[in-house]
Parts: sequence; structure tokens; C-alpha cells
Amino acid sequence: MRQRVVRGSLVAGVIVLALLLLLTMCGGGEGGRAADDRPRKPARHSAAPLTRLTVPSAYDTSQGWEISNASPEYAIAQDSGRIGYLERVGDERFRLRTLDAATGRPGWTSLPWRPPALADQFPRLLSVAKDGREYFVTWSYGKAGEDALTTADTFVALDLYDVADGTRQRVEVPWPAPPAVSGTGPGVLISDGRTRSAVVDPVSGEVTEVPETALGHPRGCTGCRRLTEIRGVTDKGLLLSGDRGFWVRGGWYSRNVAPARTDPASGVPTSVAPGYVLAKWQPARGSKDAGTYDIWAVHDTAAGKPLVQVRCHKPAIEPGEYPRAVLAPEGGYLVAGNLAFDLEQRKAHCFEQSDGSKPLTLTTVTDSGTAYGATSARSPADALAGGGAPIELDLATAVPEALAPSVRLPGAETAGVGIFSWTDAKDRLHLIGYPRHER
Repeated sequence: MRQRVVRGSLVAGVIVLALLLLLTMCGGGEGGRAADDRPRKPARHSAAPLTRLTVPSAYDTSQGWEISNASPEYAIAQDSGRIGYLERVGDERFRLRTLDAATGRPGWTSLPWRPPALADQFPRLLSVAKDGREYFVTWSYGKAGEDALTTADTFVALDLYDVADGTRQRVEVPWPAPPAVSGTGPGVLISDGRTRSAVVDPVSGEVTEVPETALGHPRGCTGCRRLTEIRGVTDKGLLLSGDRGFWVRGGWYSRNVAPARTDPASGVPTSVAPGYVLAKWQPARGSKDAGTYDIWAVHDTAAGKPLVQVRCHKPAIEPGEYPRAVLAPEGGYLVAGNLAFDLEQRKAHCFEQSDGSKPLTLTTVTDSGTAYGATSARSPADALAGGGAPIELDLATAVPEALAPSVRLPGAETAGVGIFSWTDAKDRLHLIGYPRHER
């Protein structure tokens, strides 16, 4: 009898251990974290990051976090302060990892997946928000199978992850050629850079394609039908431009919202940020400086209203790439190239030299109105990579201050933490978060 009891206890013990092992090995769904899916090198949230870079004095390098083997791109969900980045799993698969920017603590991790793109290329990554919910979106472009021979077999593959819990939706959109994909509005825009587009709703996963015959050209604008391009997605619909203006499909038209003392038919949208459009205008015809200056204005996307504007000398050579608009985390400031805008105080600055050259390139702006950038840099990407001479700029005084040549600039800021990157001797990308000093 005693032997049976002992044997029964042993069997029960084995069953319990087996169940525990099974639970340990199984994940919790598409967005769940499996026990064997932990980061190889978890993000540190102690007081001693692995690397202490030379950064602007506003950041505390004695605290923070660091991750390695990150993807070339990372995405930030500003409202929640989460950061998403990709990690390679084996030779052909990838997974999305998240962390809390304020503490560095790891969040949820996606299950690995295989993109249709080439195995040596990381999928692209962006963030998008709609209806108070935030999403990380990974996307890649490729073909349906190894034997695909025509453009009918190629598609854009998107994985939409709810930032809150990692719930995933997979969306595949047939597409004939490498696309442009952006998330500056409440939907993910896929376009060919001209008039073909598809918008993916991150909440429902629904795909909406707008025919080229239904782009909503404004009545009376004959030039709008020439050189038509889709520029972005707004809360009110697609933002488009033509030869003589820009408009939101079914909404406002630039000629009706032109800033004061500008030619109403000269507006060109150059960059889109969530809720805003940066546009370039020519001074009103007959103005003595019409051939010398441009007027740059920030418009809200809801009604097209110009919020703030500034004059700048025309560049000696038209840039091949318009300045990218970058918002402060809470949206109070916007910088783009050599332009800086205080959206709350309705003040703007153009940092230039009298000959029209652009010595200053701004890359980042914080909620306190501090902008970072570099002089003599070719682009924001060049400045962040160490090109040019780094500077710090308080928008209240609008006086750039030179930083030490070795200072690295923050690529972004969220939750009071500056995000910096560097590549080690083994060509591994590191992301480091340093908090701002408390004042």
C-alpha cells in the first residue's frame, strides 16, 4: 500500500513537472512573451549603462539603459513612451522588441516571422496613432514565392502591433514596384510617389485604395492636375499637391488658406508631421523681395490654417531633399533643416547667412524648446552620424551655441530620455537612453 502511495506521488510529481515545463515552453499568442524569447542582452535600467558617450550636458550619462544588436531603425510611441526595435532571429527571421523609454525595462516581444524581402535586409519600422491608440508597424516589400515572375506576384507585407499589448494584425497589399510607406497621419500610407496610393487603417486593418480619377482636384485649379503627387495622410483625408497648389481630398485647398503677403497659387508642401504640414510659399507678386526670399509656414492639417511663418533667403541651389519636419514629443515645437517654429508662442526662426547658404541643420527638439543640430552638415542624417560641428540652440534666445566636436546628438527624445546610437567594432548597432538632468 505504501509503495502504491509513493509511486502515485512520484507520478503526480512527474505530471506537475511536465505541465510546468510545457507552460514554460509555450508562448502567449502573437504578442505574448515566451520564456525562450527573452532578450539575449536585456535592456539595462540600472545606474550604469555599458557605454558612456559624450553627449550634451542636459543628459545624465550616469543613468539610463542600453541595448545592442538593434535594427538600423527604431520607432517611438510618444504617448506611451515605448520604443520598438527589430532583432534578427537566425538567418531569415526577425522579431519586434519593445522597451519602456523611461526605465529601459523590456516590454512585450513578438513571435519571429519571415518577411518577403531579402534576408540580409531588416524590415522597415514606423509608428502610427489613431483614435488614441498607438501602433508599431513593420513592413517589407517582396514576392509571393520563389518562382514569382511578374509584378502581380509582389506585395507590401505589413504587421500592425498594438503598442499596449503587442496584438498583431498581418496585412498584405499587392503592389507592382518598390513603394514609399509612411505613418505621419492616422493611417499607414503606401504610395508610388505620384498618384497611386493605398491607406491601411491600423485599427481595423482595412485597406482603402483611391483611384487616380478620384483625387479631388480643387475646382478651378487647372495646374493641380499637373504633376499631381500624394504627400501624406491627414485626419481629413489624403494630402495632395499639383503644379499650382496643394489640398486635402474632400477638404481644404491651399489657395484659400495662403499666409498673409504670399502668392496664393505658389504653395508647395515640403514635409508632413502628425497634425502639421510645412509648406513653402513665394511672396506676393510685386513684392520687392519676391525673387530673393521664400516664406515658410506651418499649417494645421485639420483646416489648413497657417499657424506661424518665417522668411528665408532662397537657396543658391534648390535642395534635392526638402527639410524633414520633426516635432517635440508633446508637439509644442517643430524644426526642419534650418527652420525652427514655436507653435505655442507663434514664433519662428530661419538660421541662415545673407548669401542664402544654410550652415545650420537641426535634427531634434525637446519639450523645453532646446534644439540640437550641426553646422556644415549635409543633412540631418549626416549631422546625427557626426557630420559637421554640433550645436545646441535655445529657441527662447535663438542663439546657437557650439558643442565640443566629439558630442553626439540625440536622435530623438521621449519620456524625458534622449535616445543616442553608436556602432561598435563588430558593426553592431547600440541604442542608449540617457535621462535629462533634473532641475
